[in-house]
Amino acid sequence: MVESESDRAKRNFDELLQELRVAQTGNQILFAFLLTVAFTPRFAQATGPEKFVYVLTVLSASAATALFIAPVNHHRLTFRRGMKSQILPMSSHLAIAGLFFMMLALNGALYLAVRTVVGAPWAGIATGLIATTYVVLWYGVPLIRRIRGYPPQEP
Repeated sequence: MVESESDRAKRNFDELLQELRVAQTGNQILFAFLLTVAFTPRFAQATGPEKFVYVLTVLSASAATALFIAPVNHHRLTFRRGMKSQILPMSSHLAIAGLFFMMLALNGALYLAVRTVVGAPWAGIATGLIATTYVVLWYGVPLIRRIRGYPPQEP
C-alpha cells in the first residue's frame, strides 16, 4: 500500500509531536524548578555572576518551552486546512531551536549546581565537558551522518 502525501505528513507530524513530548516534559520540570529558586532564602546570597547565569538559564528554559509548544499551536490554528505538509518543516526547525535552548538551560542549571558544591573553576570545567557532550550527541553525530551522505529515506 502506497502512503499518500497527506498520510505521510500526518505520520511525520505525529512523530515530531511525540518527540516534542519527551523534550518538553524534561524542559518543563527544569523550568518549574528554576522558577522556584529565586524565591528561596539562599538566592539572596547569590553573587552577581551567579544571578546572571540564573537569569540566562531561566530565559533559555522559557524560550525552549515556547519553541516546543509552538508546533502544537500552529497545528491547532490550521486544523483541517490540509496544511500539515507546510507546517512540518517549520515545526522541525522550531523543535531543533527548542533543543538548543534546552541545552543552554540544562548547562546553566548544571553550572549553578556544581558551582554551589565545588566552586567556579570546577563548575566551568564540568559544565564545559557536559556541554561538549550535548553538542556532539545532539548536533555533531546527526550532522556528520547527514553530511557523509546517508541517503534520505522516504519520510
